[in-house]
Amino acid sequence: MTERAGKVTGAVTVSVDGYSAGLHQTEERPFGDDGGDGTGAGLHAWMFETPDENRAEVEQMTAADAFVMGRNMFGPVRGAWDRPWNGWWGDDPPFHAPVFVLTHHAREPQPMAGGTTYHFVTDGIVAALDRARAAAGAGEVSVLGGATTLNQYLAAGLIDELRLHIAPLTLGAGTRLFEGVPALRLEQVSARAASLVTHVTYRVLR
Repeated sequence: MTERAGKVTGAVTVSVDGYSAGLHQTEERPFGDDGGDGTGAGLHAWMFETPDENRAEVEQMTAADAFVMGRNMFGPVRGAWDRPWNGWWGDDPPFHAPVFVLTHHAREPQPMAGGTTYHFVTDGIVAALDRARAAAGAGEVSVLGGATTLNQYLAAGLIDELRLHIAPLTLGAGTRLFEGVPALRLEQVSARAASLVTHVTYRVLR
């Protein structure tokens, strides 16, 4: 298991029934059948419709010293990298730190404006976390998702703190947090209700 120099956090927005995206995800509808137009507007309304009310949580999501994400969160391109794609966040992504993207297909690192560089890791979740921890030093590493990636890290016992942003809607089916994850012991660290979300942070006990 990876040695823990700094905290490893996991963060994700989910529906009340635990889904981070609906069924039938496509490039045009990256959140699939999400009760709207497929862009996740309902799930993430707390970020975009009430940003002042949730400023601390929005800032916290990109405050880590290195990040890990799955390829599905990075973008819709599947298989070999047969066309340019540098993430959903434009030329100046909000991370401003190294981001390690899990993939089965090798690709050279992609530097972006503002200090973000995407590194593509083909040898699994532990290798990606090891590289992120080396980049972060004693700082925090954040596993940003999606839920499938976060589930892998939770199942492997590699998450120290879990930050859930629970949107007041249900999806009924889709990509679900905790799918395939053994029973966990969690200690509630904080909880805060806002108009479009409830923020809950848990410490993952071992």
